[in-house]
Amino acid sequence: MRKSEWILFCIVIASILTAVFFYPQLPPVVASHWDAAGQVNGYMTKGWGVAIFPIIIGILFALFFAIPRIDPRRENIEKFRRYFDYLAIVIFFLFYYFFLLFLFWNLGVRFNFTISIVPALSLLFWVVGMIMPYVEQNWFIGVRTPWTISSKTVWKKTHKAAGIWFEAAAIIGLLGIAFPRYAIWFIVMPIIVVAIGLVVYSYVLYEREQ
Repeated sequence: MRKSEWILFCIVIASILTAVFFYPQLPPVVASHWDAAGQVNGYMTKGWGVAIFPIIIGILFALFFAIPRIDPRRENIEKFRRYFDYLAIVIFFLFYYFFLLFLFWNLGVRFNFTISIVPALSLLFWVVGMIMPYVEQNWFIGVRTPWTISSKTVWKKTHKAAGIWFEAAAIIGLLGIAFPRYAIWFIVMPIIVVAIGLVVYSYVLYEREQ
């Protein structure tokens, strides 16, 4: 395995060991969902609550391990593999961070859950924005629309724009910290706009090219 894959594997093991360590200390029923204002609005048994994050992280490990090996355009992934690895590591650390937030809350530490995840999600958007211009055509990573897949030029231009737009979304997301009650919307709305905008932008570029 590559060095980056060993790092991801270590995070998987760390999540399992963390779950085993904290399981006896948690109450029988744990908070599992929070609303936009950061208030608890859902619960589950601690067995599922503790297991869900290691399971998700384990599934992600299988995906990130497999994608560079099964993609029909795997040679293109190798061209930006360093950035692919950076993204994977950031995503894994974020999920582990979310797992720790979940555990600390249910151990009695009180904080605004939404505000706690906003900087982490903004960091993810910023990293995505940084790597987007380097992503080559493939079937799993990047802005994959019928028009970016059909044209290398459209792919390149769309991903160059995506880099700027995701970084802008990251900055807007951080502004949500100043408005705790609406913080989650500073994360959600820019990403929705970016997602729709990139689909439309790639279509317009393709039509112009034709």
